[in-house]
Amino acid sequence: MRIVSLAEVKAGLSAYVEQAKTDGPIVITRNGKAAAVLIAPEDDDDLETILLSRSRRYQALLERSEKNMQADKSPSDD
Repeated sequence: MRIVSLAEVKAGLSAYVEQAKTDGPIVITRNGKAAAVLIAPEDDDDLETILLSRSRRYQALLERSEKNMQADKSPSDD
């Protein structure tokens, strides 16, 4: 994983996209603090996983589903 400033990425975005494909995620900083991460998905499934992992709506759906599954368990299920 590499850490670079936003100014550096702006100057050579294409090169950083290629580098993310081969070397992994690149942390982009602004004023010395992490502002973004450049990740090259391996395929469409990987892209979907990345996007869903950041979706608040999807995470809320997972939490509700987990609570429902826990509520459906009864002592006789053990």
